[in-house]
Amino acid sequence: MRISEIRTLPGPNIYNHKPVLVMKLHLEELTEKESYEIPGFIERLLNLLPGVHTHHCAKGRPGGFIERLYGGTYFGHIVEHVALELTELAGIPAFFGKTLYADGPGIYDVVVEYKAEQSTRYILKTAVELVEALAKGEPFPLEKHVEEAKRIAALTELGPSTRAIVDAAERRGIPYVRLNDGSLVQLGHGKNRKHIQATLSEHTRAIAVDIASDKALTKTLLEQASVPVPRGRTVRTAEEAIQFLAEAGAPVVVKPLNGCQGKGVSLNLTTAAEVKHAYNIAREYSSDVMVEEFFKGSNYRVLMVNGRVIAASERLPAYVVGDGVHSIVELIEIVNQDPLRGDDHEKPLTRIIIDPILIAYIRKCGRRLHDVPEKGEIVFLRESANLSTGGTARDVTAILHPQIARLCERVTRIIGLDICGIDLVHQNIAEPLQIGEGGIIEVNAAPGIRMHHFPSEGEARDVGEAIIEMLYPADSSARIPIVSITGTNGKTTTTRMIGHILGTTGKTVGMTTTDGIFIAGECIAKGDTTGPRSARTVLSDPSVEIAVLETARGGIVRSGLAYDWSDVAVITNIQPDHIGQDGIEQLDDLLHIKSLLAERVREGGTLVLNADDELLAGLMDIPRIRKVKKKVVYFSLYANQPVVKRHLEIGGTAYFLKHGWIVEAVGETENRIVRASDIPVTMCGTAEFHVANAMAAIAACRGYGMTRERIASAIKSFRSDRDNPGRTNLYKVAGGYVLVDYGHNPDSFAAICRMASQWKGRTVTGVIGVPGDRDNSTVEQAARVAARGFHRLIVKEDRDLRGRLRGEIANLMYRAAKTEVPDRECHIVLDECEALAKAIQEMRNDEILIVFYEKLEPVMDVLRKFGAVSVSTIEGLVPQLSAVKI
Repeated sequence: MRISEIRTLPGPNIYNHKPVLVMKLHLEELTEKESYEIPGFIERLLNLLPGVHTHHCAKGRPGGFIERLYGGTYFGHIVEHVALELTELAGIPAFFGKTLYADGPGIYDVVVEYKAEQSTRYILKTAVELVEALAKGEPFPLEKHVEEAKRIAALTELGPSTRAIVDAAERRGIPYVRLNDGSLVQLGHGKNRKHIQATLSEHTRAIAVDIASDKALTKTLLEQASVPVPRGRTVRTAEEAIQFLAEAGAPVVVKPLNGCQGKGVSLNLTTAAEVKHAYNIAREYSSDVMVEEFFKGSNYRVLMVNGRVIAASERLPAYVVGDGVHSIVELIEIVNQDPLRGDDHEKPLTRIIIDPILIAYIRKCGRRLHDVPEKGEIVFLRESANLSTGGTARDVTAILHPQIARLCERVTRIIGLDICGIDLVHQNIAEPLQIGEGGIIEVNAAPGIRMHHFPSEGEARDVGEAIIEMLYPADSSARIPIVSITGTNGKTTTTRMIGHILGTTGKTVGMTTTDGIFIAGECIAKGDTTGPRSARTVLSDPSVEIAVLETARGGIVRSGLAYDWSDVAVITNIQPDHIGQDGIEQLDDLLHIKSLLAERVREGGTLVLNADDELLAGLMDIPRIRKVKKKVVYFSLYANQPVVKRHLEIGGTAYFLKHGWIVEAVGETENRIVRASDIPVTMCGTAEFHVANAMAAIAACRGYGMTRERIASAIKSFRSDRDNPGRTNLYKVAGGYVLVDYGHNPDSFAAICRMASQWKGRTVTGVIGVPGDRDNSTVEQAARVAARGFHRLIVKEDRDLRGRLRGEIANLMYRAAKTEVPDRECHIVLDECEALAKAIQEMRNDEILIVFYEKLEPVMDVLRKFGAVSVSTIEGLVPQLSAVKI
């Protein structure tokens, strides 16, 4: 077997609404072989992975997969279930899997949900290796691979502090995106976007972090504010450290000036030798070392968020309990086997590491690592109580004395941190702090919060929720309105119309289209930007107040959606296009892909559907689409459309064309919005497809909450040449006209032909082509439509042949056109620009050339060469032309 790719779909997708990995698997030598055909395979699999006995499979009950194994199933399906079982063993259980036929015999897409992406990628590869080994009767080191999967998950997944915040965000329905391999996370969208990195928030001031990172400066500022802190100084030599011991008296503490997590900290030092040894350890972590007096008492951590106490813990140093049998070093090994302990911060507790500080401390206590403590004897292993050195924590929030709480609040104000951990030493945190009884020993920026979420004793405290509440108070939103648009034809124009209308509200609109990404009307990136990556660009921009996202089939299939829920979704139509691509064999496959937008409209949101499209008219009959309650709105070119009539009878909302007006109807109530001919892009109402696009845009903006009057005023100012480049743009050239459009499938050709049929007395020439990745039937159908609708044809080809031979598409179209209308004048000019130039040079008076382009700019260069002038309509359709030089 061979893996050709593994794709990540991090958002809602056509397989599942949770993140999945899609592995392209080539079975090769196992193609068409079934599980029972390899002697002993099933038994070897069940012996190695007994957990698969509980897998449901399509049977819908435990044991269903076993029945499939014995009855015969292909090896792609087996790899899927092995991968699911491995995620369970690795502690990152996935509950969804699916195996689909892909690009040919023996090629499958194996889809598996993931919680830990990199670890699940490793598991998918491991599953293939495991199945291959068992098929060959070879042993497989299962435990080794499971441990490696656990290790990868621990290294690559969010740490416990970031995870606690993200979990709290999810409970609040706040969307999040991980921005790097570390802990940098984006919460929310657009203007409500905020960043966190562990317990650093975007409200955390850099100067406050710098202060907290400099222990000497922190202590100076606190001392100036009469906060009790230990006496101390910064030293650069062991001799200076020993001198401080002599001056201040024992005991003292030696620690790195800029250290963290208790690394390099030595406590309760009483002799010059101990101080010198501790200094050398601290120097490994910082060039500057601090020596200070040692406060005797219990070690506490008070966690502050937004200036108030959220949690308090008593921290206990790492220790072991003797059993009279094992040595200290063996007891450490036993403690470290606790599944709650990890190598770093990935688990609630950290494994105990034997380092020079631990060795020095137990020697100071008169012990050696190989000593055997008596049964029940508690042996502390160091004096510092950090969790990162193996310590534990006991929650004491409920007994924290108010005086100490107020002291911590003042410390937070002095240092200026929004989130901080204050370390203090005191005999009993339930009692007020008296002079000489202890004090503040450190203030920590980016404090770990796992001790509060997972205390070894006492009540867990949800610090993550407190941080989310600080970032997003209860009356605030993390989201911005999202309008998502898809369909076969018209989605770009509809997107632009919506963006244009919403832009008149004065709010900053972020928009993705086939031609680029736009922020507040400015193009910040050119190209086809209709995938999730471009959508994330808009959703991550802190200036954006409304997102309008054209969402194409390719991006949905390859990467899913960039958002979890939209407020409004529009599906313009489902027409034959892209058949034969991405596993699309029929229109129902296209519907399945594009209807993902309908599924992901939030509860109470608006779904806008084309009632004139047969597939969309029946979309709400599909249970998965109805699962989330939303407002369904239809639009139609016909006032008596049956779907619209039925919808209105139950009090629904619809938009339709009546006596030349676009009308909004709610039940029996009708309100005119705008005359179709007053919308410039409709070519005096002859471009019915733009009338439909306008209705879809109006419905979407009404779903957003705009008034009918504001929408009518805005859409009247939407012009083709300025606001909708490349879509039915009209130019006066010599004695005729050129209309430029992006149509590239049978339905778009038919729509233009219907428009052209209303231009009485005009010769209409089509300069036509279809992308090479369409199947032959689609290519031929497009040519037949053009042959019926245009008076003459010039067939050209795209520069990007998309796997075809030069001339192959053109010849297909030529033969189909001549077969459909034998006497239709038809020529082949392969180069797009040469074809247009030829058509202009041969143009008759009042002739209209319609060019369906591949790339807009080269076509515009040809038009400029011939002195083309942009106009709003064809002379004779309206009294006056508005001309603009291009």
